[in-house]
This record gives sequence, structure tokens and C-alpha cells, in this order.
Amino acid sequence: MTVEKILVIAVMRPRQNEERFQSSLEELISLSQTAGGAVQKIMVQKRDRIHPANYIGTGKMEEIKQEIEELDIELVISNDELSSGQLRNLGNEFGVRIIDRSQLILDIFAQRARTKEGKLQVELAQLEYMLPRLRGQGASMSRLGAGIGTRGPGETKLETDQRHIRRRIYDIKRRLSSVAQQREQYRKRRKANEVFQIAVVGYTNAGKSTLFNRLTDSESMVEDKLFATLDPLTRQIKLPSGFQSLLTDTVGFIQDLPTSLIAAFKSTLEEVSEADFLLHVVDGSNPDLEQHQHTVRILLEELHADTIPMLTIYNKKDLMEKDFIPSNHPYFIMSAYEDGDVDLLQTKIEESLIKEWKYYKLELRPDEGKIMTRLELETIVKDKYFNEEKNYYIVKGYMQKNHALESLLEE
Repeated sequence: MTVEKILVIAVMRPRQNEERFQSSLEELISLSQTAGGAVQKIMVQKRDRIHPANYIGTGKMEEIKQEIEELDIELVISNDELSSGQLRNLGNEFGVRIIDRSQLILDIFAQRARTKEGKLQVELAQLEYMLPRLRGQGASMSRLGAGIGTRGPGETKLETDQRHIRRRIYDIKRRLSSVAQQREQYRKRRKANEVFQIAVVGYTNAGKSTLFNRLTDSESMVEDKLFATLDPLTRQIKLPSGFQSLLTDTVGFIQDLPTSLIAAFKSTLEEVSEADFLLHVVDGSNPDLEQHQHTVRILLEELHADTIPMLTIYNKKDLMEKDFIPSNHPYFIMSAYEDGDVDLLQTKIEESLIKEWKYYKLELRPDEGKIMTRLELETIVKDKYFNEEKNYYIVKGYMQKNHALESLLEE
């Protein structure tokens, strides 16, 4: 596969945080690599505000044109979202394809979607993104063959027929709403069955899928790339006490995610808001981890999932600085590749749940085996013994508040 040569353009405004700006550029380089390109050069212009017609000033445009020729650039990517006019003007000036950060992310999602639902959601986001920008795509549309930013819906159709897009958007939304209803039914069934749900969340490439695989002994997609996982995957997990739960791996969060994608992936991320407990995986070795944690917090608030009990897992401890100080509590520092750490994490999860749950002590007759089994699978049993004198079992442990078995405690 040929690697496309990319030039990145960015505008830095006076009030922008220097570190955040640099991290967004580094992230754009990673995104470009994930999409199958290689950034040859980054051109930054400091401006009071973005140029309404061209994004950047005319002097800078001349410099960029020279670099495009000298480096044989095939694609220009803007760090900010571009309007249809900016896309058209820059495309005409540079004579090569031009896309922005949002289109790049949409393109990666188009590559990575595996399920029918995932593909529909990506297509919806792409169509909604392109509809207001069609006028700006004229010249670049005729240059489209293949490459980054071109995957997904058919381009010639997009160019000629806005009605086709609107019809397609309506059709996809209708199909997605029926999928969402099925998912809702499935979730209701899980809730009715009192199945405890843990969701793995975190910034993209923090190691969520690796950890998910280690905890569930399964094989979800693991790659050292952004957005390796798009479609939520749920597996059963058994903790040391015997307590059983469902564990869901989710799509990685990212700063400045295109708004159309947040909307399109709402049903995928609804798994998070339905969870009873969150495992927030953080790449502890990433210099920008504070910003990553902040992004995850903001998105959890948007999903109304910020009040769900959470354990922060600082992953990749083998790559971390010696004097690492965690900012989130409760926390656990580990490497997902170390068996001992994975075992300790399972114990830590139980300890975290115990702090949230209710202590119980029950006396069960020998013929109440069904209740005993439920206690072993649905609660954290700490002690269990048979009192021969009184001929009953004594079970001590912790259960989730408002659990169906709570009625036994009130007798």
C-alpha cells in the first residue's frame, strides 16, 4: 500500500494554550499515520483569528504552495474544521486534495467500522458532515480517485445530488433507530436479569482492548493505532470471589471529536451510560495524559455517565516516569501485559465495588441452594460456613444497593 505524503496546516490563535495546541498537532500526525499517510511537514501560522475565506493568510499560502511542489505533497490536512468556502479556495490554490481534522477522523472510522451498525453510523456522520460543504468540494471532487478522506459514500453522487444525500440520511437514521431499539431491548433484558455491567472507557490507544482481552480471555482487535476498536464488544467476566459481570469494551475518546460523530456514535456509547461501574484506562506514559483524562471526563458528562462509580487504571507502567503521581482516585497502576497485575486488578475491582455496596449476613437452610448460587454469582461473598448445631449456612458478603436479593435482608 502506498503511503500518501501529507502536509499539515494549522493556525494558532493568541489565547490558545501552547501545550494543548502542540498535543493536537501530534495527535493529527498519529491520526494521519493511522489513516495510512505520512506527514512530511507542518506549517503553522500565528494569527489573531482564522481567515474567513482562506483559513490562513495569503503570504503563508504562497509558502505552502512551494512546499507542496518541493515535497511532492498529495494531501493537505487542516488542524481545524474548514467551511465549504475555505475548502474550495484552498483546493483551488494548492491544486491538491485538502481535508480537515474532522474528515480525517471520519475516514479512519470508515476504515475501522466492522459491524453493519458501525458502518451505517460512520456513513451517517460523513454525509451529515459533507452536506453543508458540498459547494466547496467541486474541484477536489473531480480529482478524487482514492486515498485518505475519500472512503465511504460515493463521491460523484454527493457532488450532483443533495436530495440523494438527504434521502440517504433519512434512511440510515431510520435503520439505526431500529438497531437502537433492539439494543435497548437487550439492555432491558440484562437489567431485568440483574446482570452487573462494567464498561471500559478511556482515551484512544490507552490500552483498553488489550486489558479487555486479558480480563475476558477473548480476542478483540488490538493494534497500536488510534480507534482500533469501534464497535462495542461485551463478554462475561468472573472476579476472584466468583462474582460474575459483563464487561464492555468501547470506542476510544478523543479531543475535538467531530460533532456529527458524537451524535452518530451515541447509541454505541450508550453502553457507557448504562454501566454500573467504569474502568477508566489511561496511558500513564503519555505526556499529555492530563488532557486525555479531561477529555474523557467531559465526554462522560455529555453522556450523563459522570456519576457512575469509577476506577482509574494507569496502564503501561513499564514506560512511566519513576515519580509518577496519579491525579484520579481511586486508581490502580499496572501493565496489561503482566499476569500478576491483571490478577491484582481483579481484586482491586472487587475492593472498589465493596466500598459502594451494602454488607449483608444471611442464614440459609440447606434446601435454599438456588439462593446460595445466586449469592455466589451476583454478590461478592467474603465468608460462607455451615452451622451444624442450628443446621443452616451463614453467608457474609456485599451486594449492590437495590439488588433483587436485598429483600432477603429485610426479612
